[in-house]
Amino acid sequence: FSPLLPEGMKFIVSAPGGVLENVTDLVGFERLCLMIYEEESLLQEIFNAVGSRLLRLYEKCLPYDSVGALIINDDWGFKTQTMLDPDSMRKFVFPWHRLMVKASHRQGKPVIHHSCGNIYSMLDEIIETIGFDARHSFEDVILPVEQAWQDWGEKIAIMGGIDMNFLATSTPEEISKRAENLLKMTRCKGYALGSGNSIPEFIPVENYLAMISVI
Repeated sequence: FSPLLPEGMKFIVSAPGGVLENVTDLVGFERLCLMIYEEESLLQEIFNAVGSRLLRLYEKCLPYDSVGALIINDDWGFKTQTMLDPDSMRKFVFPWHRLMVKASHRQGKPVIHHSCGNIYSMLDEIIETIGFDARHSFEDVILPVEQAWQDWGEKIAIMGGIDMNFLATSTPEEISKRAENLLKMTRCKGYALGSGNSIPEFIPVENYLAMISVI
């Protein structure tokens, strides 16, 4: 596909969900929580089966020159905390993400981590032990992107963050002003302007255009 890309453009490879998301889809969240205490060895086998397949997918894509980075999509939290307790995240989830990041870094390519929810109690550990290069998905009700950049912008690149509710309900003038202020505050140092999550159909076109018009 390289001849089809504009000069300087690269693909960012994603997978069909992440390690925790796929295991949750396979066994159900309630059952997953019970298995941590009742069938830990079986649950570990399931995580290993999912993680190894996702790792292999990324390993097959990384050698292509047209691939510039990975984005690992795996929602780890909800409004107030992570989906699993910290020890379970460390045991079942983090090791496979660490291997994916290492595989990408061996090819000299950065890794973006997308996770919805409140993972901030573990973010320093996530940055230090897994080694993600960028973080995406921010909600004002959890932590505004402005605060996230101030707290972690020296440790990991911050991407997006124009909150989806704000993007859906604000005026174009309010949106462009916030985007402009973000760029001024960060001076684009460790920050890439964008939305807090993927753009759904209900976002008014004029609001989306207002966000990107300041670039």
